[in-house]
Amino acid sequence: MSGDDRQPDGSAHPAGLSAETKVQLLLDLSRRVRGTLDLGETLDRLLDAVRPIVGYDAAGIFVLNEDVFAGHRRRELIAGVARRGFEERPAETDPMLSHGAGITGHVIRTGECVVARDVRLDSRYVVGRASTLSEIAVPIAVGERTIGALNLESDRCGAFGEGHLDALRFFAEAAAVAVDKAMLHRSLLEKQQLEAQLRVAHQVQSRLLPQALPSVDGYDVAAVYIPSWELAGDYYDFFHLPGGRLGLAIADVAGKGVPAALIMATFRALLRAHVASGAALAEIAARLNRLLRDDCRPHGFVTCFLAELEPATGRLTYVNCGHVPPLLVGTGVSEEELSEGGPVLGVFEKAAYVAREATLEPGQTLVLLTDGVSEARRPDGEELGTGRIRAIVREGSSRDAAAVAEEIVRLAREFTGSTGFEDDFTLVLLARRAGD
Repeated sequence: MSGDDRQPDGSAHPAGLSAETKVQLLLDLSRRVRGTLDLGETLDRLLDAVRPIVGYDAAGIFVLNEDVFAGHRRRELIAGVARRGFEERPAETDPMLSHGAGITGHVIRTGECVVARDVRLDSRYVVGRASTLSEIAVPIAVGERTIGALNLESDRCGAFGEGHLDALRFFAEAAAVAVDKAMLHRSLLEKQQLEAQLRVAHQVQSRLLPQALPSVDGYDVAAVYIPSWELAGDYYDFFHLPGGRLGLAIADVAGKGVPAALIMATFRALLRAHVASGAALAEIAARLNRLLRDDCRPHGFVTCFLAELEPATGRLTYVNCGHVPPLLVGTGVSEEELSEGGPVLGVFEKAAYVAREATLEPGQTLVLLTDGVSEARRPDGEELGTGRIRAIVREGSSRDAAAVAEEIVRLAREFTGSTGFEDDFTLVLLARRAGD
């Protein structure tokens, strides 16, 4: 019998596995992994199962992260590891775990098997343990997809041959089922944990929005907030200001999901702090621009509309920072778009902001919205626009603001053919009653 067909400890090993041995191996694997879906425990049991088939002085089994399969490389290349005979060390100092280096990394990348009879002569080898002289590694695959690798090492040269390779290939094929099952279980648990975290985050974010609408004599207020994801980048708010004035804000963070929600929370905190300071609107906008540029760039920017209302006169002082222009809409009065003020927040270092004035006349409604409302699309790409919204507001001048807001939502859903929206949908109506 050739040296290639001997175990690392020098004992004889058959050139391959008989049909009977393969059946016994499958039964043994099934027995060993039964009762666990934990990935780490599964890998440990598999390493214990391979020793009677091919002996080793050191061994490792490595499984890739799902993100690597999808082509989105994240910091951790390896999702699961089990080892025997290696010294423990941090993943960031291990070339295999951090960069996919070495013979095992080659097997994972290419799906090829490797038998290195003398690792000192193999340029792909990286030192994992000083005494290793030979190595064998095979891919663990599900279909055409390599999900990991099995690696055995020996302290003597030529310890592994073709018989060992055939045996390990069969073992890896059988083990892949258990590994894939454990990974699916882990993915399910991670998804459930993420969903639970998002639900909590959604509840927290919801509490950042007004919990009650302001009561202002002579005015009717309504608000609608429909996030497209669990977490959103839209925001609206009201502020009670000295002299009975009412402050209003509506904002939209570029992007979606968690990044947009974090920037939104930052924006809210900054805005509330500066409103409480009593600063003028133009100065508040300038300060927000500087702070958001420092804290959030380049991850996103914010469009917003800030206003102060004097209820007795209907005078509006406002600054529009690149936001969808709010509308002054009414029957028998001139209509206006409030578009002036300055650029979006968080982008331009030396942006200038100026406050403008308008008047909310009796019978008129101030319509604040985000682009998720005006840009709601049909399947053919046509956008809702503001014309249809203006018409509903005019027609609903005799109804309360909440009923008009509901009608706009109904229109948008009918227009898009969907109960949900592609972008966050935020709408605020401030109607000045005609008799006041």
